[in-house]
Amino acid sequence: MHKNSKVNIWKSLLLLAAITVQFPVFAKEPPPNLQPLEDVAPPIISSDDNPSDEPQITIIKKKGETVEEYRINGQLYMLKVTPEHGVPYYMHKEDQNGGWLMDGPTQPLSIPKWTIFRF
Repeated sequence: MHKNSKVNIWKSLLLLAAITVQFPVFAKEPPPNLQPLEDVAPPIISSDDNPSDEPQITIIKKKGETVEEYRINGQLYMLKVTPEHGVPYYMHKEDQNGGWLMDGPTQPLSIPKWTIFRF
């Protein structure tokens, strides 16, 4: 063992002893005029059968694949297709006008469709 490592160990032990000895100084008695806080009721969780912020999932099993349809407020926005043999992939709405994008093992090129000029 090197001389420096022994010195570092002793310094660490000395620092630990100093902190331990001074710890009771920081522990103070609470002030005598403390008041308990008022009781707060837990939040009410709604028990609606159809919460609008959660998607509705419909599972359709076809020959060779399973399709899961995700809807919010009745609008279909995403499909998860799980083939019998292969990797599952997702299809989601490209925009409000109806196009679909596929996010699978080989994702297609996504082309931005911004209106730059209108005549």
